Amino acid sequence: MDLDLSAGRWTWALAGALSLAGCAAALSPGPQRSPSPPPSASPPPSAQASNLLRQDYAGSAACAACHAETHEAWRRSPMHRMTRRAGPQEIQAPFDGATFSFKGDTATMETHGGQRYIRLARASGGEQIFRITKVIGGRYREDYVGVEVTGVGPHDRPAGDPRAEPVMPVSWLISEKTWRYKGYSVMVPERSELRPGTSWRQTCIYCHNTAPYLASLYDDLLDRRAPYQGAVPDRLLPASRRWTLDVTDPDGLRRALEDEIGHVQGAAPRRGTPNEEPLPALIEAARKASLRHVDEGDLIEIGIGCESCHNGCAEHARDPSRRPSFEVQSQLLSVREPEGRASTRAAALNRACARCHSVLLSVYPYTWEGGRRNGDAGGSSINSGEARDFLLGGCANAMSCADCHDPHAEDDRGALQRMGTVAGNATCVRCHAAYQGGAALQAHTHHPPDSAGSACLACHMPRKNLGLAYELTRYHRVGSPTDRARVEGDRPIECALCHADRSVASLIGDMERWWGKRYRAEALRALYGPDLQVNALEATIARGHPHEQVVAAVTLLERIGAPALPKVAGMLTHDYPLARYVVGHGMAAAAGRPLAIDLDGERDAIATAAARWLKAAPAPRGRPSP
Repeated sequence: MDLDLSAGRWTWALAGALSLAGCAAALSPGPQRSPSPPPSASPPPSAQASNLLRQDYAGSAACAACHAETHEAWRRSPMHRMTRRAGPQEIQAPFDGATFSFKGDTATMETHGGQRYIRLARASGGEQIFRITKVIGGRYREDYVGVEVTGVGPHDRPAGDPRAEPVMPVSWLISEKTWRYKGYSVMVPERSELRPGTSWRQTCIYCHNTAPYLASLYDDLLDRRAPYQGAVPDRLLPASRRWTLDVTDPDGLRRALEDEIGHVQGAAPRRGTPNEEPLPALIEAARKASLRHVDEGDLIEIGIGCESCHNGCAEHARDPSRRPSFEVQSQLLSVREPEGRASTRAAALNRACARCHSVLLSVYPYTWEGGRRNGDAGGSSINSGEARDFLLGGCANAMSCADCHDPHAEDDRGALQRMGTVAGNATCVRCHAAYQGGAALQAHTHHPPDSAGSACLACHMPRKNLGLAYELTRYHRVGSPTDRARVEGDRPIECALCHADRSVASLIGDMERWWGKRYRAEALRALYGPDLQVNALEATIARGHPHEQVVAAVTLLERIGAPALPKVAGMLTHDYPLARYVVGHGMAAAAGRPLAIDLDGERDAIATAAARWLKAAPAPRGRPSP
């Protein structure tokens, strides 16, 4: 924390950009739009005076009259429905008495009198029953929040504090139509039992709902490594990309914090002489009040509302000439960007997304670019870190997330898939016009201009992250597979994601010859071993970090098919359950038959079942590597 006392004001190097306001940027929807407009020197004179305090918010209903079409698309979108009360039509999973077994514990999903329940029974004895009160997600999976009760139906009575509402330990996977341990959607170690998680108020509420933006700043103002609470992410960016917050009105901020503390604790706000305790102590008091007391009733609204992204719009709702802003507008705070980086609308939009799409708040230690979560962090390796990753890359000030993704409705998946082909290059060449022609493109890529190797995203946003559907998704840090940080810090070499049959030495030789690069042999040997003639993917499976191993294994399965099955089967007993699931999903696809192995079981049992499955599996022809 950097306190600028000489300037007569408090200054914080924020862990987040203060233009953040929600889960997704909001521009006109649709892929392959023109890049975001160039920066303006200052906010327009008609911008709202304040957009981050509780009184600055109007609620999404206030937007419907003027923005009817957009409002209706948003109302039906997965983004808006990120959290919803558990009404009869809001749950896709069949709470029909099915039982999920996990290391001797069971979770039984039941319906009684129109209400859904989860009954947890432990092998060691004891049972808990939870009535489902909220649903979280619904595009790839559903997670559940519940209150503990004494029984079902007419015997349903609270068994404890009804405000606790823990997150349930099971999820419903929509595409696979099966139940799964909830925590295994990220890289966490193996668990020993089924048990409820912490309260949704402490783990989910700020990213999956709409709250005053000020409430997301406490951890960042105090330079804390926050729990997953929708905190701004700039402290996980290099110093050259962090934005800085100046407190321009300490007394005004004190009053705002006192008001917010009073609201969430149900006490009248103080008035008169401003609180004279040190400002950091008051921020800490607001943080603790938020963690202990914020509940559904303290939200602006359930789910992702318009103002999650556009910031508080009460002034705009009263007077449409007062325009909303993705950047923070306040007399209490001001924002400075790093020296030499001009403010752009695109940067503000991307930070709006990054408030929640910055999953490095997970505890998994490794990042891309050979980084560490608690050190010089590179990009994330799993789903939901895309916006922070994009801020690390080369296009973050020129393009926004909304240039490819629709923040107001569900993305057209076909359109997104086309973005990954040569047809998608139209978006990139609007800035990079030099590569528009076929000859120029081929000279740049060293691949035929109409081939997959000349698709911009194939090289600059490769498929190397672990997605919620247990498939590889695109890494959103826009860079080059020839970047030294990637070649000498990551496994596998990104060219191997298409060229699965190639050795480390042969790929490095082409990269050095075609693009005039030079890489340190000692750094490569530290990654792949003393013999660089090894296959890049197979060496990654043998020596890589867990996320690297998964990428290499799934890529082998996708590129060469069934012949890769014996090479990757050992991953089914991996220490990280997510690695088992993603590789198992890929093995089933490569073999063309269900895996039918309990990947939550004991390691020896998994290995025995895998050997039996491999022996019984047909051996279709492998797929040729391009």
